[in-house]
Amino acid sequence: MSTTTRRIAIVGAGLGGLVCARTLQQRGMPVTVFEREATPDSRSQGGTLDIRDDTGQVGLRAAGLFDRFLALSRPEGQEMRLMDRSATLLRHHRPEPGDTGAPEVDRGQLRALLLNSLTPGTVRWGHSVDRAVPLPDGTVRLAFTHGAAEEFDLVVGADGAWSQVRPALSDAQPAYTGVTFVEAHFDDVDRRFPAIAARAGQGAMWAKAGCLSLMAQRNAGDHLRVYIGFRGPLDWHQGIDLADTEGVRAHVLGMFEGFDEGLRDLMRHNDGAFINRPVFVLPVPHTWNRIPGVTLLGDAAHLMPPVGVGANLAMLDGAELAQALADRPDIDDAVAAYESVMLPRSNGQAATTADLLAALMPDTDSTEPAFPDVLG
Repeated sequence: MSTTTRRIAIVGAGLGGLVCARTLQQRGMPVTVFEREATPDSRSQGGTLDIRDDTGQVGLRAAGLFDRFLALSRPEGQEMRLMDRSATLLRHHRPEPGDTGAPEVDRGQLRALLLNSLTPGTVRWGHSVDRAVPLPDGTVRLAFTHGAAEEFDLVVGADGAWSQVRPALSDAQPAYTGVTFVEAHFDDVDRRFPAIAARAGQGAMWAKAGCLSLMAQRNAGDHLRVYIGFRGPLDWHQGIDLADTEGVRAHVLGMFEGFDEGLRDLMRHNDGAFINRPVFVLPVPHTWNRIPGVTLLGDAAHLMPPVGVGANLAMLDGAELAQALADRPDIDDAVAAYESVMLPRSNGQAATTADLLAALMPDTDSTEPAFPDVLG
């Protein structure tokens, strides 16, 4: 089968799926991306990402978008201040001039760059997949929630933590880690809250004690996102209406009693509602037996703690899968080659990030900050 006549579907218009689609098109291969969201702007795309030179940047180079990414990125965002609960500065990492090892970029800006690089009509919005069904002839039927179905020579599940494609390969389900982050945000932070802005600097500030953690992170456009981290049950908010901003505020302030009052201001003055973000992960290791016509990338394959690895690996996955498909005339050979590299790498990274999460958010009442050396 010619590479230009293959029917390839990618489920999910996140960063990994879009890098895969762009890299395929760069190599002359048609592809269709199915996305359940109705439009590119249906929801906020989240905060900022550090795009690393050994993973995410490799994917963007393969997609022919590295220079455009650099123009969007913020190398100064690599600055990091680490503090204890009293706001005593423990470490301060400042990037060297010209350092592009892991510059920051807002996820929404990067996604827009990828979307705008695709052939018009590549993404079919408002297409929510119900399931992927492998067929005896090696093709895969995608069934959509609105009742239609289409068949493809290859279906790539790039649809995140709760993937609808993954059950075709694996029975694994994400499990709660015992760690939750509650997100808050500030707009126009330099003018309205200069003391809070100064704490974050050009990058991020992280203060912690034991299993309690406060991070403030610069986003583009004078925005700041705050992540309030703690260990607790999945229903930690039982008896609290998450839509009741003042009720959530009172609860998290109570949890962080004893922290410096300037740090607690990160929970006092935020704009809008708090967002509950429990941390789920897939089992480690997560593998599957090959089934013709279907594979996974990114969080659908290797959901892991949010410590700066997942988005980078997803983009590398997408680029490497596209390159394998371009280099090999047989789809199954290409997928086997891709998975033989991706699965060991992701399982190694998943184990490492699990250890890092345990070190950062220990199950203890200790007041020690306990920042691992990996954080600089």
